[in-house]
Amino acid sequence: MNVNRRGFLKGAAVAGTGIALARPGEAPAGMGNFEPAYRQLEARGLLQERVDEISEHYQRCVLCPHRCGVNRNRRELGLCQASSRVRIYSHTPHFGEELPLVGRRGSGTIFFSHCNLRCVFCQNWPIAHEGRGNPVSDRDLAVMMLDLQRRGCHNINLVTPTHVLPNIVSAVRIAARRGLRLPLCYNTSGYERVEMIRLLEGIVDIYLPDLKFMEGKQAALYAMEGAEDYPERAKASIIEMHRQVGKLVTDSAGVAQRGLMVRHLVMPNRVAGTREFVRWVAEHLTLDTYVNIMPQWRVEHRAFEHEAISRGLQIGEFLEAMDWAHEAGLTNLDERSLAAEQLYRRRLAG
Repeated sequence: MNVNRRGFLKGAAVAGTGIALARPGEAPAGMGNFEPAYRQLEARGLLQERVDEISEHYQRCVLCPHRCGVNRNRRELGLCQASSRVRIYSHTPHFGEELPLVGRRGSGTIFFSHCNLRCVFCQNWPIAHEGRGNPVSDRDLAVMMLDLQRRGCHNINLVTPTHVLPNIVSAVRIAARRGLRLPLCYNTSGYERVEMIRLLEGIVDIYLPDLKFMEGKQAALYAMEGAEDYPERAKASIIEMHRQVGKLVTDSAGVAQRGLMVRHLVMPNRVAGTREFVRWVAEHLTLDTYVNIMPQWRVEHRAFEHEAISRGLQIGEFLEAMDWAHEAGLTNLDERSLAAEQLYRRRLAG
């Protein structure tokens, strides 16, 4: 991140692609005695039952709050435009995520095409809105997971997974039986059905949800049609995620193994409701919940069509957000957010 002459924050996205052959069964270095949740479920003979239960939702898709009811096994398409064959844009070690996910060797991100929220300011709109990517089988997806493990990544980071859960859990079981041992990170926009999150208990190790909007009218304006229930859906799902995995737990090197990490993007003109967000976290989760107050707002995709968000983020708006987080008593704020806060305070003072 840096600051331009007008005092607006500018962010930088880190992305990449990579395809390589996996070496099934190869164990990751430095994991110690950690055993991911899905391996424990597999050892109890219960993972396949969960795969079957989740996969049934493709017959009449109600995976997300849109509840389209289409039969995706027959190539019927709902609002997300995804079929029953998963489409992947890339799988690669990623170094732009939170430091506990990145570690020294990167977070093993898998970018899924399509999205069930499709914000007008989406930075990944070619993937999320247009569905760019290649269709792969569940077995191929499992190979990608094993490949990321072979390349030394610290976790499997599932980016925008909500609408393709059946493919994911199927691939996880295939990969687990071939030696996958990395924590599974569920990286979501937050627009979830809590009923589906409950089905992920014992499968997901790390939850990484956004809480983008605190008011339904803002969600209705800046996200997909019908998403005015976003705040209530996201908050209910995050509470369930916290119940399942609790506060973030890291290894001796500070690398995430299990727990909840919540993201919130600060937007111009207080559109995201940041003050309400930090107060909600303090009241409904715990003060030591890992929270990333993100300053990397950019005017992307169709954001320029909306006057309130058609400019960059001012330094004062980000510092205001951090002030609110401190006032709410949050004690586990993202290191990069804290570093940005210190940098911008020095610049304003100097």
